[in-house]
Amino acid sequence: MRPRDGRFGAGRPVLTLLTALGLLAGAGLAGAPPAEALRAGAIDVAPGVTYREFDLPAAHGTAHAHLLTVDLRDPRVRVGLLHPGAVAARARVSLMADLRSAVAGINGDFFNITETQHPGVAATGASVGPAIADGRALKAAVPDGQRFGPALPPGTTAEAVFGVGVDRRARRDRLTLDGSVRTPTARLPLGGLNQYALPVGSVGAFTQAWGSVSRVRATCGTDTDRAAPCSTDTHEVTVRGGRVVSVSGTPGSGPVTPGTTVLLGREEGARHLRALDVGDRVRVRHRLVPAVSRVPYRLAVGGYPVLVGGLPLPGLDDTASAVRTAVGTAGGGRRLLLLALDGAPEYRAGLTVAELAAALRELGAVDGFSLDGGGSSTLVARAPGASVVSVLNHPTGGAERPVPNGIGVFATG
Repeated sequence: MRPRDGRFGAGRPVLTLLTALGLLAGAGLAGAPPAEALRAGAIDVAPGVTYREFDLPAAHGTAHAHLLTVDLRDPRVRVGLLHPGAVAARARVSLMADLRSAVAGINGDFFNITETQHPGVAATGASVGPAIADGRALKAAVPDGQRFGPALPPGTTAEAVFGVGVDRRARRDRLTLDGSVRTPTARLPLGGLNQYALPVGSVGAFTQAWGSVSRVRATCGTDTDRAAPCSTDTHEVTVRGGRVVSVSGTPGSGPVTPGTTVLLGREEGARHLRALDVGDRVRVRHRLVPAVSRVPYRLAVGGYPVLVGGLPLPGLDDTASAVRTAVGTAGGGRRLLLLALDGAPEYRAGLTVAELAAALRELGAVDGFSLDGGGSSTLVARAPGASVVSVLNHPTGGAERPVPNGIGVFATG
């Protein structure tokens, strides 16, 4: 499987960025496939950032790829997490990019998109895996059995992240929640941080970063069965200034005020929280602990690895094809490849996960990480002189799907 333009040989003409923005924005998203236009190589989006598109022949038909290459060795460029301001919220990638003045970006993690198994329970829109924005931990990972998205490759976990450290190097890693709740009589392990699903029997913490969506979903399902019923054994405690200020027998909703932590317990966790009364002292501590890096992360987003050390992971699915989004790293983590497939009808067969890993390797990636795909796959960029970004691929369904986060590219000069 090999791209067919530029260094990969002659193939489908590549659009100049200005032509792409003009043809693929607005009504064009629901129309024809990428137009046959100027035959060109990579297009400069900003210092250290280039864009190109190409065909990828695959087992189920031709896929069409859109690629941003980001050179983190250039001091004028950086990447960061795009998010709508709350964990339990969604927005279009283009809107999140424009609000942060990003020059380009792609969608990020899989997320709690629907709750058909739990009638009456609102989907939160929150992402599956850990998330760090501007060096601040937003959330931890849900249990593996509570994930949305395709099955994890063997040996991987929902705690897997793609991250970029304060040293401007990208890495694969795993972020585990380390936290505790200290009460007058006990020290409890913290089982979750701003998650749409808590482990059975645990206590989870919800902070201002969560948003205002109901916390009921966090008590539904089990660690191995996302569709299992919601727990009826729950308790919630609100802590402010190191003391309990309110208690409730059911999960609440509404914004969590700054300086406040809501503790939500289910089963055994609920039993421990029922021992607390208004006025009791409570100390909550939490952090995300990397398995690999000793360098703090400025950006981390969930998904799952598909390419490690230049080799595809064993056991990758080679049957189911789909429109996909991915990020690859090369050059010791100093070069990023942000890849989104096109969702136009003639390309919608997409790639299998195994083909995605092979494509990233062919493009020069050493490590590769799959992000959310299907109707979420979106790649945006800003034309030189433009004040807003435009969508360069055709999202499946003809319009951008609101998503919980993404990877933004920022440039100066």
